[in-house]
Amino acid sequence: MTSKALPRVHIIVLGGTITMMPEPQGGFVPTLSGDDLIASVPSLADIADLTVETPFLVPGSSLSFDNIRAVSQRIAAVLEEGADGIVIVQGTDTIDETAFLFELAYHGEIPLVVTGAMRGASAAGADGPANLLAAVTTASSEEARGLGTLVVLNDEIHAARFVEKSHKALPSAFASPSAGPLGAVIENQVRILVRPDRLPTLGPMPELKRIAIIKLGLGDDGDLIQCAIDLGYAGLVIEGMGAGHVPAAVLPALEAVAGSIPIVLTSRVPAGPVFENSYGFAGSEKDLRQRGLIPAGALTATKARLLLAFLVANEHSDATITSVFRRYR
Repeated sequence: MTSKALPRVHIIVLGGTITMMPEPQGGFVPTLSGDDLIASVPSLADIADLTVETPFLVPGSSLSFDNIRAVSQRIAAVLEEGADGIVIVQGTDTIDETAFLFELAYHGEIPLVVTGAMRGASAAGADGPANLLAAVTTASSEEARGLGTLVVLNDEIHAARFVEKSHKALPSAFASPSAGPLGAVIENQVRILVRPDRLPTLGPMPELKRIAIIKLGLGDDGDLIQCAIDLGYAGLVIEGMGAGHVPAAVLPALEAVAGSIPIVLTSRVPAGPVFENSYGFAGSEKDLRQRGLIPAGALTATKARLLLAFLVANEHSDATITSVFRRYR
């Protein structure tokens, strides 16, 4: 009797801490290729038939829109080539953002998994090998099919639209404040506990437009709002307070630009959606909606920026933009 063929998983390595080694003058830099990473985890060969590519090696913080668009196009090609799973390996600084961008464009049923590491490859207790093992295990599993883009670190499985980096140092840095993880890899098996409805994709990733995030705090007057307009940004994301509130002193600046570009309202509070109809004072979420701001639902400012950049690039109307953001309530 012949043994069942292993699932085909393609790995795309972009760099990040998981690839970093110390250089003589001090500090970690991206060094290891995809082949190096696979060689460091021999048990991967028992899980999947692997192929790997390393298009570039950069820190997560230096990934560009052009980089991510190119990787998104490569993902579409890998789908056509018949892979059973895809793993993206990158720096953790921007995993929550890139995974969300991939999700907006990703239409496949096979698992698309993004992973990385919090500790360099030469560090004591380096988490890269374990994260790569868990990511490939997830990407090759039937249980993870149909869930879209996933982020897998510390043996936890998160949905791209919920996950955030919540600590600067710990291997347990990633969390999903509004929903919790979808599952975990336990005893080398994928255990999915929650299956959220998958939201519609937006089509192939366009050349994304420049969107500014304006973070407001105590005593703010909103002068930066006009600066963003003067610099030619195609849209704004306002990161307010609490349930979606801004200082009343900011309102004249918002009124001056309302209607000229789309403006999305988020909150600096990590969990829960922006409110829509509870408070009525000047600068409240209800007041801001009446002034034309678009509630971002449970999206953080960084993810709202990416979604707005995608929608504006495709020249969607304000009504369509509002409708798409309502999916994230």
